[in-house]
Amino acid sequence: MPPLDAAELIRRAAALIFDVDGTLAETEELHRQAFNHAFVRHGLDWHWDRAVYKDLLRVTGGKERIRAHHARLRIARPLSDEDIAELHRVKTAHYAALIETGCCPLRPGVTDLLTAAKARGQRLAIATTTSHGNIDALLSRALGMRWAADFDAIVAGDDVRHKKPAPDVYLEVLARLKMEPFDCVAIEDSANGLIAASRANIPVLITRSMFFRDDDLGAARLVLDDLSGLR
Repeated sequence: MPPLDAAELIRRAAALIFDVDGTLAETEELHRQAFNHAFVRHGLDWHWDRAVYKDLLRVTGGKERIRAHHARLRIARPLSDEDIAELHRVKTAHYAALIETGCCPLRPGVTDLLTAAKARGQRLAIATTTSHGNIDALLSRALGMRWAADFDAIVAGDDVRHKKPAPDVYLEVLARLKMEPFDCVAIEDSANGLIAASRANIPVLITRSMFFRDDDLGAARLVLDDLSGLR
């Protein structure tokens, strides 16, 4: 059972704002595999193992991650913006195909928490650096094709100028919800997400995930292993 104050924090919120990758589901391993698939398709000899990918996750955004890795190689052949966009398109398509196999369920407690929040009349939102396509691939499979109707705001990385750890996605969610920060709770899994929500003055509950469990998460209101029992 989680601490009682975690359930209380959730119940008192007028809105719950969810990150996606690592928070709703352990998707990052599938993203890693999809990046490597795109590199092969593009004729690149890159391969991101888990250690390399964990380090690159400090860079938010898939296209930004590709640029960061390319810059680190220094002598690599030039990659244009069009090359990077095509790499990311192939990667995103392969990620969606992996998700469609059903190999990546939502994390423990997520479905129950969403159901309970709806029953209580709480508002639901998404604030993420991933793309709308990636969100839809995951949640259409997990929650059904009409999943988006349950969310009052869905803000993705390309909807704002700066990605996490900048607060832009959270500020945009607050603007769309027309709500104050302390009426909400952000549910995150990473230090970048924690910083982003905190800069928007939103209380943060952390659910530890595979790639980010070693992050410094001390500034969170609460840190849990998963979201089980928060109904």
